[in-house]
Amino acid sequence: MRLLRAWARAARSSACGENASSRNVWPVWKNTPVRDGPADFPPELVVQVKALACELPATHDLPLSRWSITDLAQYVSRSGLVAQISGSTIWRWLHEDAIRPWQHRTWIFPRDPDFAAKAGRILDLYERRWNGQALQDDEFVISADEKTSIQARRRKHPTRACRPASPMRVEHEYQRCGAWAYLAALDVHQARVFGRCEAKNGMAPFDRLVEQVMTRPPYAGARRVFWIVDNGSAHRGSRATARLQQRYPGLVLVHGPLHASWLNQIEIYFSIVQRKVLTPNDFPDLAAVADRLLKFQRYYESMAKPFEWKFTRQDLQQLLSKVELAAA
Repeated sequence: MRLLRAWARAARSSACGENASSRNVWPVWKNTPVRDGPADFPPELVVQVKALACELPATHDLPLSRWSITDLAQYVSRSGLVAQISGSTIWRWLHEDAIRPWQHRTWIFPRDPDFAAKAGRILDLYERRWNGQALQDDEFVISADEKTSIQARRRKHPTRACRPASPMRVEHEYQRCGAWAYLAALDVHQARVFGRCEAKNGMAPFDRLVEQVMTRPPYAGARRVFWIVDNGSAHRGSRATARLQQRYPGLVLVHGPLHASWLNQIEIYFSIVQRKVLTPNDFPDLAAVADRLLKFQRYYESMAKPFEWKFTRQDLQQLLSKVELAAA
């Protein structure tokens, strides 16, 4: 039940925890009613409400996917924990511990048993190390992947450029004019980009991308060229490693863990392409898409610098520790 309001002694606390009662600091006594503060409710209730907010509503037979402040206040009252409580009071309690049950984010828990080892190899390569040894000047690190289904959308009305007090206007309706698979490789330490547009993804298109890189200097005569890739069908497993090393003995295929594309720096480049080249998507045909993608590579190289990758093995261990706690 809600406790009766009490007359509280209001005094300022010093840094050491004692109350200051000097006349020039704060009045000694104030007859001010305390409203909805911690004195109104016992600490046990605050703990119960916070614990309730950290549980899924379905565990309490509620047809909700997540809590809101209003839902929490209603459930706390109906369950008999308290006769009446305001949403602002519950929000203040949750805010103390940064509990926000009304928010959510998608997450893929690591399921690769060798996640730490595989991810660690990639992080070492970004620091120009392999098996505990520093890379030589004639050794390079390539990050490669495919960005599939890049459509050419022909708008049914011409796009209008921006004007004073008016943004660019792009027609909502469009006609589909086909799609490309954009394959790209990034030299992570020199910010060089190699890419090509293919009608579809697969081993043959990926092999053509590898040939495009490995037949050019300085990669053609390099001691070793490390290729960081995911586990896509075009370059998965030991078969892909054997196939590519037969053609290019200096090529070392490095597979990342499952569901860890965020470790592959080429994904950062793809996000730049999405923002700067493909949004808004307004192309008359596929040829225009390919032309802009390939021209952007040279445009990007003219001003790009290697990404400042700061995620290290230590950060990885801390992240995996948090994931283990979240999964427990």
